[in-house]
Amino acid sequence: MNTPTSGAIPSPDDVQVRRRWIILSLLLLITVINFIDRQTLSVLAPILRQRLHLSNAQYGRVVSAFQFGMMSSEFPMGWVMDNWGVRLGLGGAVLWWSLATAAQSVTRSGLQLGLVRYWMGTGESGNYPGGIKTIFGIFTRAERTLAIGIFNTGSMVGATIAPPLVVYLAQRYGFRSAFLVPAALGLFWVPLWVLNVRSTESRQRVRAQAVSLRLLLGNSSAWAVMLCRFFIGPVMQFYWYWIPSYLYGARHLTLTQVGFLGWIPFLLGDAGGILGGWCAGWLQRRGLRTYNVRRITMFSSAALCVVSLAVPFLRSTTAAFFAIGLAMLADNFLSANMFGAVTDLFADNAVGRATGLTGVAGGLSGLLFPLLTGYLVDRYSYAPVFVLISVMPLAGAFSLFVLGRQYRSPELSLPGASL
Repeated sequence: MNTPTSGAIPSPDDVQVRRRWIILSLLLLITVINFIDRQTLSVLAPILRQRLHLSNAQYGRVVSAFQFGMMSSEFPMGWVMDNWGVRLGLGGAVLWWSLATAAQSVTRSGLQLGLVRYWMGTGESGNYPGGIKTIFGIFTRAERTLAIGIFNTGSMVGATIAPPLVVYLAQRYGFRSAFLVPAALGLFWVPLWVLNVRSTESRQRVRAQAVSLRLLLGNSSAWAVMLCRFFIGPVMQFYWYWIPSYLYGARHLTLTQVGFLGWIPFLLGDAGGILGGWCAGWLQRRGLRTYNVRRITMFSSAALCVVSLAVPFLRSTTAAFFAIGLAMLADNFLSANMFGAVTDLFADNAVGRATGLTGVAGGLSGLLFPLLTGYLVDRYSYAPVFVLISVMPLAGAFSLFVLGRQYRSPELSLPGASL
């Protein structure tokens, strides 16, 4: 039996494995904090809309302001991660958005809230380029999708925690505390990140041959992942930003009930991200080509997202909760493999900017879709919105494989990228 004694010195490999899981834990933690920050607005929407006299359309514009901030800053943040390294790049992004999160507590109008949400979006756009690039650098190809799934699950964990936490803070200490506590958590995280991520690690491949924006946009794979995220991104954003309002306005739940029950669908979403990464790794270990792994995982989960079509037509709130949760599980399963596709198709010296480009596409649809949602809800109901989000994941999966022709070739045109 080859068990080390308690006094044995860990091997360099053991230390490296432990360090990369510590770093992944920090990435998971900041994604949790990130999405608590995001969800605070949606959970407090009934209160804020009443205090600031916002219609559905005006609330949609506030949501879109955040998305515009994300869209306009995703590629610059990807450039920062590729050129400055994730140690300083991601740490600076978290500091920037945490200050914006705190500033929401002092806004006095819909315009002020929208401007601060834009500021917050410019910082939060760094979370995924920084996280995906970090994972690319410290995990093997076979491990990356699971690591991405764990990292991306932070979005669901944050969204799960947010409703009860935000409602508790708002009812116990006032709604402003619900903005200040997540901001403080982000500020506390920054020194932990800087101390645990070495500057040499964060810059270890920065000296590789640069990949220009022109070269990226001339590659069909870039358009494939961009269009994929364009369709998939707004689906989960709808659940983050509109489900509390849907439960409050259409299902007639009280704010306390939203806080008590609103986390349940997000719990299923938590499982989806990890399950999506685990399934991809399981299929790869059985010898399937990356192309086939992505095709199986993405089309099966996109097909399951169609269950959301039934939500507005279910009379039982319990059944509606279950359908929403199942759709969120499927969409998070799909998202883990979508981000995994970015690491399949791009080299380390381009993966930050490639992720940023997908964020630009996701930000554009995230900007437009809340406006459309507000219009449809004000003019008709939530039903046409649920119809749209039931088919958009399939459109995203088809886009990836129709445009991503290089997925079928072992040689990709970008330097250093291969299947």
